Amino acid sequence: MKKKATKSPKINENTELKPSKEFSKNARVKSMAQYKRMYKESIEKPNTFWAREAKDLKWQKKWDSVLQWKAPNAKWFSGAKLNVCENCVDRHVEEGRGNKAAIIWEGEPGDKRVITYRQLLRDVSRFANALTAQGIKAKDSVLIYMPMTPEATIAMLACARIGAVHSVVFGGFSAESIKDRLDDSKAVAVITCDAGWRRGSTVPLKENVDNALKGNKTVKTVIVQKRIGNEVKMKRGRDKWWDDVTKDMPATHKPKGFNAEHPLFILYTSGSTGKPKGILHTSAGYMVGTYTTSKYIFDMKEDDVYWCTADVGWITGHSYITYGPLLNGVTQIMYEGAPNYPDWDRFWNIIEEYGVSIFYTAPTAIRAFIKAGDQHVDKHDLSSLRLLGTVGEPINPAAWLWYHEKIGGGRCPIVDTWWQTETGAAMISPLPGCTPIKPGTATLPFFGVDVAILDENGNECKPNTPGKLVIKKPWPSMLRNIYGDKKRYKDTYWSDYKGYYTAGDGALKDKKGNIYIVGRLDDVLNVSGHRLGTAEIESSLVAHKSVAEAAVVAKPHEVKGEAIVCFVTLKTNITPSPALKTELRNHVGKIIGAIAKPDSIHFAPALPKTRSGKIMRRLLKELVKTGNVTGNITTLEDPNVIEQLKNIIKE
Repeated sequence: MKKKATKSPKINENTELKPSKEFSKNARVKSMAQYKRMYKESIEKPNTFWAREAKDLKWQKKWDSVLQWKAPNAKWFSGAKLNVCENCVDRHVEEGRGNKAAIIWEGEPGDKRVITYRQLLRDVSRFANALTAQGIKAKDSVLIYMPMTPEATIAMLACARIGAVHSVVFGGFSAESIKDRLDDSKAVAVITCDAGWRRGSTVPLKENVDNALKGNKTVKTVIVQKRIGNEVKMKRGRDKWWDDVTKDMPATHKPKGFNAEHPLFILYTSGSTGKPKGILHTSAGYMVGTYTTSKYIFDMKEDDVYWCTADVGWITGHSYITYGPLLNGVTQIMYEGAPNYPDWDRFWNIIEEYGVSIFYTAPTAIRAFIKAGDQHVDKHDLSSLRLLGTVGEPINPAAWLWYHEKIGGGRCPIVDTWWQTETGAAMISPLPGCTPIKPGTATLPFFGVDVAILDENGNECKPNTPGKLVIKKPWPSMLRNIYGDKKRYKDTYWSDYKGYYTAGDGALKDKKGNIYIVGRLDDVLNVSGHRLGTAEIESSLVAHKSVAEAAVVAKPHEVKGEAIVCFVTLKTNITPSPALKTELRNHVGKIIGAIAKPDSIHFAPALPKTRSGKIMRRLLKELVKTGNVTGNITTLEDPNVIEQLKNIIKE
């Protein structure tokens, strides 16, 4: 029988919600007073704070110093020896969690597996031995291009175990994207799949790898997991089946200790032009950062069932699927497929079936669920949930409110997390047991994160005045370099303000110190001398009762500098009309001001998105400026959307 949601007071986007007394009582951080004490220590005595957190983990040799810092170069836990994989897997078996489920996996067709920590240790050990048998050694680069199967995480952990540097490429990327990353990372091996499932169709992963490897001189080994069973070409001497290379391997492997700054992985930022930008993360600091943020932000407990819906190909999948949850020894869900296959209630069915208690997803997915209709949610009992999270982009207040009421039953705190591939771990987020939360704000900085919002002259902005978001002090999970390009690393992230990391995002603080992310600095419009964040305009559009989703871009305007162009997807059963366009223009004007009224509104059946749900605004920018798209569209969920939009803007 479906349980009734907790009755909650009527709230709106201006409401400030405090955690319930029951949640705070059992939380790791129980009050704002405790948060302020811990935050003060983390900023004023970072060595003391991070040393205490790091003691929870296993070190083969303790560090000599917690931090060495000479901007822009940091060394965390210098002198230490450790193995990140040992901390994710072996440690939990040693501490008695061997029979606990580490990964509960569900494939898109409905096949299921449960992998305990003991089984995970055996599987990772076998694959680590297999990698070594193939001649792969510490500091070798290994490219991983796989669907969301447990083998993707096993491959990452096995690389970490032997000290190889993994570079995971999202399974939706094209052969050309793989080739760019292979060339930059000089990978010696590729780990892939015959194919993957997506909405009932197959994605030709091995075929893409074959095309990417044409002319490649560095890759000597390709290991292929058999997932679909489709016929693929196997090159003699280079290509090997996963099952064949592991079947005779020992199920034990002694984890070697590596230096604290030993490279852990390279992750290439999405959507970059020109030379790929490989973000390099190292071992000790990243491990401590993901362990600590997972523990406090998600308030992880021994009996939690945690689910992050990201793909391992993105930083969210690295930090909050493969590393953070496993470092904390929790049970997590891993799902292979699309959120709407075979129907829009797939996520809610998984939450109900497995009793998920912590759910972490993207605002784009939430808006898609809103558009699909509440009936898909209403069929399921979601009372196991105790905490919700969002990641990937600012969440507009209307979507936040729906998420809180419809999915969380009005009882679950929402941790709206801001962070980046470069930061490695969440940087700004509520702590669910203590932080008063408001729709649309990421609230306060995490421990050790010294945030400021600066104007062009480096002065702190006044409350409610947007500026550049910077981080003033080093933090453990920070990037160490752009792979192979120290100058680009310094110029890109550390040159705007001396010694400060520039995030590339615009933000503002309210009078209480809550931080609102207003969008990328290159997503700020200049309309008649007024700076307007695209995220703010999008949020106002989605707050309208007829709108499911919106994307806003700029178009050159001979008088105003830039004109505001909006692409709007309407909710089911809402009919597009000129009157509705006028209503939406006035709606934006009412919420933000007359200067923000859109110049053009296009009703779009869909927006161009990657398979992970990211809206490709750069394609929309090109479309409104030139009427055409010349950029790579192979990573889009549905490339046909571009042709539809071309016709729409001509109307």
